[in-house]
Amino acid sequence: MRSLFAVAIIAVLFTGCTQEVQNKLGRAVQNWTGTDGILEIYAGNKLVRRFMRIDKISTAYGTEDGRPRPYRYGYGYLDLNLDGILQKEEKRKKVYFEFSDYSTNYIFYEDPR
Repeated sequence: MRSLFAVAIIAVLFTGCTQEVQNKLGRAVQNWTGTDGILEIYAGNKLVRRFMRIDKISTAYGTEDGRPRPYRYGYGYLDLNLDGILQKEEKRKKVYFEFSDYSTNYIFYEDPR
């Protein structure tokens, strides 16, 4: 009974938050638990880069003004042959990546495996 009451209170508080606050809370939980994301970059209809095992993608913020920048960044493993399977040589080093919010065609999704 007590746990049901606690869940009800949390649900009421969560629904009272703005969408932005809900998104921040969701990202905080996701950052804590981690994800196993895949980022695919396209040039037209052609897949040109795939990053795998991404923990999170972050929005860049300015150092001086603290305002969001028009690009995102993260760390992952580059799938060199684009086969969707990380080979031994591909698992050696995580790489840093950035992509523009304005001009990059991309898809980010959780690894279904």
